[in-house]
Amino acid sequence: MSLAIWGGVLGGLLGSGLLLVVARVLVLRRAPLEARVLPYVRDLAPVAPAPVAAPSAGVVGAVFGPLLRRAADGVERVLGGAPSVRRRLARAGIDRTVHDFRVEQVQWGLVGFSVTAAYGVLRTWTAATNPVPMVVLALVGFVLGVLWRDNRLTAQVKQRERAVLAEFPILAELLALAVAAGEGPVAALDRVVRRSGGALSADLSRVLAAVRTGQPVADAFDELAATTGVPVVARFAHGLAVALERGTPLADVLHAQAADVRESGRRELIEQGSRREIFMMVPVVFLVLPVTVIFAFWPGLVGLSLTTP
Repeated sequence: MSLAIWGGVLGGLLGSGLLLVVARVLVLRRAPLEARVLPYVRDLAPVAPAPVAAPSAGVVGAVFGPLLRRAADGVERVLGGAPSVRRRLARAGIDRTVHDFRVEQVQWGLVGFSVTAAYGVLRTWTAATNPVPMVVLALVGFVLGVLWRDNRLTAQVKQRERAVLAEFPILAELLALAVAAGEGPVAALDRVVRRSGGALSADLSRVLAAVRTGQPVADAFDELAATTGVPVVARFAHGLAVALERGTPLADVLHAQAADVRESGRRELIEQGSRREIFMMVPVVFLVLPVTVIFAFWPGLVGLSLTTP
């Protein structure tokens, strides 16, 4: 094919793409019927127009969305483990489905593929290289991107669980104070949730929402104990459910739970300090001690070499 034919093909593709973009922009800029009619209807509050997504995002989603979804289905068939991913998403506080997470994994894999492919293209430009290893490297980059997103989810779970452990003693003490002041469990929970913010507060707000929809308080806390990944919070929720069922004083239970968490935190700090002591011995043994030995024996070795006939 000649250069003129290639130019015509590329020009046609560019024109078609620009035509699709312009058509999509015109559709997105058109206000919906509700936004145009409701402001002129009496006895109805005016409704602001819904936020419109960026044209490029809508075009990209419309064009590449089906491909990403099919790729996400392929990743799910290869990796599996949907229940584990669903549990980790819930423990990390991420409001997404497993399929949405698989789509994110595909996107991270495409980023890794793009980086390695760009490296391969630059390498072929600078020197003659066999393209097969570059293709294999690009595929490895895609796999590493997919696995990296999964590893990142695990890191998010651990980070949120550390935040929950840090918040738990304070929220338990606040609940104990509210219950000791004469409020009921639901009222105390509502007061604490409204005056706090964080990972554990979000979990307690879901418990409060379940209670307000008609679920018994003990069952809501049992569900929290079954879904949370923090053993301390699971024991707290289970103990609170048992106390509500048997009529045990809640203030004493909450104070005891907070004291147990603080004691476990103290033990963890002591264990971390003992491990840090071992790490602190590494520079002493491998850096300070050899330098000291050299300073002690080097002058004698030099003296012996000078006095030797």
